Amino acid sequence: MNGADIAVGGFTPLSSCDWPGELTATVFCQGCPLACRYCHNADLIPPGRGGGPEFATILSVLDRRRGLLDGVLFSGGEPTLQKALPDAIAAVRARGFRVGLHTAGPYPDRLARLLSQLDWVGFDVKAPFADYERITGVPGSGVRARESLVALAGSGVAFEVRTTVHPWLLADADLVRLDADLAALGLGPTRRQPFRAEGCRDAELLLKAG
Repeated sequence: MNGADIAVGGFTPLSSCDWPGELTATVFCQGCPLACRYCHNADLIPPGRGGGPEFATILSVLDRRRGLLDGVLFSGGEPTLQKALPDAIAAVRARGFRVGLHTAGPYPDRLARLLSQLDWVGFDVKAPFADYERITGVPGSGVRARESLVALAGSGVAFEVRTTVHPWLLADADLVRLDADLAALGLGPTRRQPFRAEGCRDAELLLKAG
């Protein structure tokens, strides 16, 4: 399989910031089951084919960039939404590239099946697990994220845990509770990412950020 059924919302042939310390090509997958209010990639939330190139075209680009890139990073949207993601990863690995993934962990079973094929994961923790719905708009999303993070932490795959912080959504006390949730799993605090106004479509958050 060549992963041709994966829905691509965008493609960056060279990135130095999506996977720390690595030069990557980054594939932005179309579609996300979460509706985080601060999302700066809101165009990638709706499911569908996506406005990016066909995955077969991306593979052709990668064929020409062997030896120039350290790896390929699947981002989104939410890459694990894509049923063809395992085929896409296999096609990339067959070309000799390392593979990274950005995920929020909404599909624990799918992530668990992928872990043996991944070299690095950037995992987005949205809030204290009990408060996830306030950020994502999806009931039960905190339970699924916790399950995914437990699987990731026990897998031996290198990973980074990070949290986007809009001060109106996550106060200092919330961050303390979040870090306590992670400490209970044997993990340190998340890397904090400041809210980015660019791409956000939530007028209230934009107003309160200013």
